[in-house]
Amino acid sequence: MQTNPTHTSLVALGDSFTEGMSDLLPDGTYRGWADLLAARMAAVQPGFRYANLAVRGKLIRQIVDEQVEVAAAMRADVVTLVGGLNDTLRPKCDMGLVRDLLTEAVERLAPNCKQLVLMRSPGRQGPVLERFRPRMEALFACVDELAERHGALVVDLYGAPSLGDPRLWDVDRLHLTAEGHRRVAEAVWQTLGYPAEDPEWHLPPEATLPPHWVARRVEDARFARRHLLPWIGRRLTGRSSGDGLPPKRPELLPYEST
Repeated sequence: MQTNPTHTSLVALGDSFTEGMSDLLPDGTYRGWADLLAARMAAVQPGFRYANLAVRGKLIRQIVDEQVEVAAAMRADVVTLVGGLNDTLRPKCDMGLVRDLLTEAVERLAPNCKQLVLMRSPGRQGPVLERFRPRMEALFACVDELAERHGALVVDLYGAPSLGDPRLWDVDRLHLTAEGHRRVAEAVWQTLGYPAEDPEWHLPPEATLPPHWVARRVEDARFARRHLLPWIGRRLTGRSSGDGLPPKRPELLPYEST
C-alpha cells in the first residue's frame, strides 16, 4: 500500500455493485462507491480521469468479454475489478469456470495498470443468501490467491461487520444503501493509501430497537413479491436486469462532480 498516493485515473469494472445500485440520486440515476471514490481522488489530483464500465446483472463471462479488454487499453493508474458474485447466486454455477475467467481477467488487467484492486464482496446476514455462502467464500479464496500472485490489493468487505448489517442494505436485500456505498468508498480509499476520513467504517451503526415481529413479516412478504420472485424468474429464464444497458461511464474522461 502506498502512502500519499498520486493516482491520475480510475477505471471500475463489474456489475450492479460497481454501477452503484441502490444509491439512487434525485434524477433517477445511481451514484455508488466508485463515483464517490472518483470524486475524492479528483479532489486531490487535478486532471483526474474516471471510467465506469459496470452494468447491473453481468456475469463474470460478460465482464471478461465486454469490459476487460476495454479497461486494459485505457492503461489507468487504478483499476477495480469486482465480479463473479452474480454467478455464485445462479441455480447452477460452475465454480471452476468462474475461477478460470476471473484468472483470465486479472492476468489481462494487472500488467496494464499501476494498481489493480480486487474485493471480497459484502454479504448481508439472512437466510436467502446462506445457501450460496460456500460458493461466495470459494470465490473470495480465488480473489486472495490471484491478488497475491499478481500484486493486487484486496479490500475485505465480506469481513467488515458493518456491511453484514441489514440496515446498510436496500429493501431488495441485494444492494447497499447510500450509507453502505459510502463505507465501501472509504474502504477502497484507505486501501489505496489515502488518509482515513472514517477510521471506523467497518464498525456497524449504533444499535437500534429491532422492528416488531409483525412488521418484519409484512416486510418479508413485500420483499418476496417485489424483489425475490422477479429475481428468481430472471435466474430461471437466463434474463438479466442489465440486458441492453450501456456501461455507466464508458470513456476515461476528466471527472466532474454532478
